[in-house]
Amino acid sequence: MQAHVLPSAGASASLLGTQDGAQAEQALTPAGEAAERGFTSEQILSLRALCLGRLDPAVILALAPEQLAGTVERVVDQAASEQRIRLNLREQQKIAAELVNDIKGLGPVQPLLDDDSISDILINGPKRIFVERHGKTEISPAQFRDQRHLVSVCQRVASEMGRRIDEASPMVDARLRDGSRVNIVFPPLALDGPYMSIRKFAKNKIDLQKLVEYGSCSPAVATILEMAARVRLNIVVSGGTGSGKTTLLNALSRFIDFSERVITVEDAAELQLQQPHVVRMETRPPSIEGKGEVTQRDLVRNALRMRPDRIIVGEVRGAEAFDMLQAMNTGHDGSMSSIHSNNTREAITRVESMVQMGSFGLPTHAIRTQIVGAVDLIVQIGRNRDGVRRIMQVTDVAGVENGTVVMNDLFRLVFDGEDSRGRLLTHYEVLNIRPSFLEKLEYCQLDGLWNATLAESRA
Repeated sequence: MQAHVLPSAGASASLLGTQDGAQAEQALTPAGEAAERGFTSEQILSLRALCLGRLDPAVILALAPEQLAGTVERVVDQAASEQRIRLNLREQQKIAAELVNDIKGLGPVQPLLDDDSISDILINGPKRIFVERHGKTEISPAQFRDQRHLVSVCQRVASEMGRRIDEASPMVDARLRDGSRVNIVFPPLALDGPYMSIRKFAKNKIDLQKLVEYGSCSPAVATILEMAARVRLNIVVSGGTGSGKTTLLNALSRFIDFSERVITVEDAAELQLQQPHVVRMETRPPSIEGKGEVTQRDLVRNALRMRPDRIIVGEVRGAEAFDMLQAMNTGHDGSMSSIHSNNTREAITRVESMVQMGSFGLPTHAIRTQIVGAVDLIVQIGRNRDGVRRIMQVTDVAGVENGTVVMNDLFRLVFDGEDSRGRLLTHYEVLNIRPSFLEKLEYCQLDGLWNATLAESRA
């Protein structure tokens, strides 16, 4: 059997419940029945190891999940009979399911990945797993058996994406087959064992209408953002970690015309565009010898040579901000990107700082002129204390005056209190300001709808 396929943590956690022998047996069977049934947790561990030894890796990895589950159940039944361990059908299916998760999934974490109500899985060592449901973080009963098992799962995730994770290379960004983003930190940087952070993405594609239903924005804000995407404004989505930037980018991308060639550049591919002509590119870390690294800046520069209609940079973190501005300033209207910041004003400051990281000696005024010429709209999104992710600001980048970037809020979220369930009550303050991109709206004959939407919101 392959070395990375180890007995699942389910034997000691999701299957047996705890490390205590008596409690573990009670987790398998009704209280007081374990002793009568005549098996112990050690026998179950031995049974699982025996089953893994009888499964041919070349065969099981080629089977579909349904076929694999049936095959593993038959092996468990046969091995239990030989070991004279009396298991009922439910127990056999549970052991078989956990073996399948170990072989083709992520062990005890796989049921959490399959749970659509969970958006984040945060693994702080083998025994402490937290999940985020509906914006709130809670601890999960799932556990890995030990640190060796967690290390095995982490290395399998990294290797499937052609990445490497060990003590010599203790940090990695990767993604799962379903597109979920993964970050892994290994000892000696991780003091309590390997840390793994998994950001899941909804299986059902989220559009602006769904964001309205979730309370993330008002119908008027959704309409304004739809028009902004349709008239090919350059949009930057700003927010903190886990605020929903990628989800909003995906929603905005739905309004890109199917005839356009779109190139995406990301550290770890997260965007899920629905257009037929999408070219997806992902960075590459350096090899063991420290060679072969391909950065976001390299990919953005190369994207300019690939005849794009729009360029979408998943998340700007460094010197590639300069190349992103160059792309937006050289005829690729409708390009989009996301950055980390607390508000739209700070977003401009961060872009300015990142440009200086890659362009030493460029005057501040020149950088601000580039930013104003490139970015039309900044959308600030945040996760509020009630767990709901809301659009906080929609800001027009109007121009430069006396060396300062002029920014006008079109929408600004105002908090009115909270209801009996703890959900925040909000409304949008709508400012009566002529947008700097009015000519684009007039060109697309959407200026009337724009003004009518703003007027209706203020009423």
